[in-house]
Amino acid sequence: MKMTENRSYLQKYAMHFGTYMGIYWILKFILFPLGFRIPFFSFLFIILTLAVPFIGYHYTKMYRDKICGGSIQFSHAVLFSIFMYMFASLLVAVAHYIYFQFIDHGFIINSYTQLWDELMANTPTLIESKEIIKETIDSVRSLNSINITMQLLSWDVFWGSLLAIPTALMVMKRAKPENNEPSQS
Repeated sequence: MKMTENRSYLQKYAMHFGTYMGIYWILKFILFPLGFRIPFFSFLFIILTLAVPFIGYHYTKMYRDKICGGSIQFSHAVLFSIFMYMFASLLVAVAHYIYFQFIDHGFIINSYTQLWDELMANTPTLIESKEIIKETIDSVRSLNSINITMQLLSWDVFWGSLLAIPTALMVMKRAKPENNEPSQS
């Protein structure tokens, strides 16, 4: 297949792999609030978050090898990766909204407030920043579920777009030139 034919599959497979990535992010997100109660889950959340670029690389490489016939241009790989992360971000945004609208009821912000209070009690040098920290927590507390979801969505799309560049650099591969000339003996 020619490269132009493969580009028509870009959106389809970006959605396909983006769905897998989004499900992974949803499962990973479940660990985030649990990490406030059980520290091991926080550690696991961080490890799984650090694995995201490697999974993105794997999916992009799979797309290159199985759909694009083993070769892909840089721009095509960047576009595929951006779309894949964008679709994953949209899927996890639904889970974020459901969580913050119906489940959280201020748990995460209250947990952060409690952590900051403990940190300031144990670190006297932070008392100088107490007012700034209080204003920041108050401004976050004023956000509703849709605002938080949109912030997380834009954060995910932003980082996905940045990750797309090194991923594409590692995955891009030129097509081998076809030798149509008959061999001379």
